[in-house]
Amino acid sequence: MSRWLVLFGKEWMEMTRSYKLLWVPLVFILFGAMQPVTTYFLPDILANAGNLPEGAVISIPLPTAEEVMAKTLEQFGTIGLLVIALSVMGAISAERTSGVTAIVLVKPISHLAYVSAKWAAMLALILIAFAGGFCAAWYYTAALFQGVAWQSSLIAYLLFALWLGFVGSLTLLFSALLRSGAAAAACALGIAAVLAVTASVFPKALAASPGMLPKAASAQFMDAASASHPWLAAAAALLVMAAVLAIAAWAVRRRPTLEA
Repeated sequence: MSRWLVLFGKEWMEMTRSYKLLWVPLVFILFGAMQPVTTYFLPDILANAGNLPEGAVISIPLPTAEEVMAKTLEQFGTIGLLVIALSVMGAISAERTSGVTAIVLVKPISHLAYVSAKWAAMLALILIAFAGGFCAAWYYTAALFQGVAWQSSLIAYLLFALWLGFVGSLTLLFSALLRSGAAAAACALGIAAVLAVTASVFPKALAASPGMLPKAASAQFMDAASASHPWLAAAAALLVMAAVLAIAAWAVRRRPTLEA
């Protein structure tokens, strides 16, 4: 356990030195705050944009607080996933190419411990960043519109955080399987897009698909009745994440180094 904590500390220090602990949460907070603020001031922004006939009146009905939070999750489902993939894509492939992985594994450290330490550090970063962005969105929504029930907000946070962790785990897997970090990010984002689209098209047949998680999270605000059973998708995501760890550890054991 002490060796694993040392590995986790190494990953935490690397995230600190690369400023991931700074810029990733800042991006989430920025986009979390932007959605309710821009939605609230959109009529004023359009009115002052010019190119409107004199006397024109812009009347845009304000959405409900629940709609604003659901739209914020959609924002995190695009920009947020991209940020996570970019921050994780070289976690293993870059170290294998530079030879760091081989140096670390010379010591009596298991391949699973090496991969799981990276995975745990990634999850910690995701939870911190998404918590900051979600709380910023929740605060500005309550300040500009009205409050949102904390119970539905908490469930939505957990479900969407699991979705972000799932996509981050896929990125980590492809970082172990592929040489290119960009290819790892592209593969993970492509699979995430396919899962989300197919789950939206076939919601009943794919009720246990991890791709149902973002829809289930948004439904906590819009239609809680339709999201009363998101736990099959959550369980499936957790099982896939466990399998991802095992496969990534096998890939590192098979090829601890990559020739430059």
